[in-house]
Amino acid sequence: MIMNKAVILLSGGLDSVVSLASRVKEIDFQLALLFDYGQKSFHKEFVAAQNIADFYGIKLDVVKLDFLKNITSTTLVSEDDVPEVSTLQLDNSSITIDSMKSVWVPNRNGLFIHIAAAYADSFNYDYIVIGANKEEANTFSDNSKDFINSINESLKTSTNYNVQVLAPLIDCTKDEIVKIALDCDAPLNLINSCYGAQTGHCGKCESCNRLKRALQNSDCDRIIMELFG
Repeated sequence: MIMNKAVILLSGGLDSVVSLASRVKEIDFQLALLFDYGQKSFHKEFVAAQNIADFYGIKLDVVKLDFLKNITSTTLVSEDDVPEVSTLQLDNSSITIDSMKSVWVPNRNGLFIHIAAAYADSFNYDYIVIGANKEEANTFSDNSKDFINSINESLKTSTNYNVQVLAPLIDCTKDEIVKIALDCDAPLNLINSCYGAQTGHCGKCESCNRLKRALQNSDCDRIIMELFG
């Protein structure tokens, strides 16, 4: 059977890993891309992404975007602390909007997708797979369905090959994503979803606690212990 080919944006976090795991039987993933824009968490993102790429037998390329660090004050790259957002605060929109503003990287997903589109256009990949999802779209506009639809419109004229963005989790919450992960045996023990620079998951940032809450809601105590200690 001939399968469509794809490049995946693989940060090593929950969403990108489950996007890969949920489609790996029906799409031929030729390449995974990880972007280094000076983020504090790059080293552990690289370890997670490489372990996951090895798990699925996919080549991983790292794309350096040094200029991004120089044009943003996001706490993901600055010396300032990443905001702490507890599991009890995740549904407080004023807190999560402030958190989003603190960790926002200018045009990050748009830039990542268009770089991936250059790979796809060059090597005749049909899809760019990204872990955009409904829960994060509540505060991050570049995770939204409108964003995916808009960028797909632009790719019709910015690529010669028929390249399209595929977001398998676009209608999913984190709880639903974890359930999909369990159904398709995604290697959750290998992931990194933390914004911080320290080794492992800090358990304090918004990304950590969205993951932790979803794991708790699916009774994934073993995975929680492996990731958070």
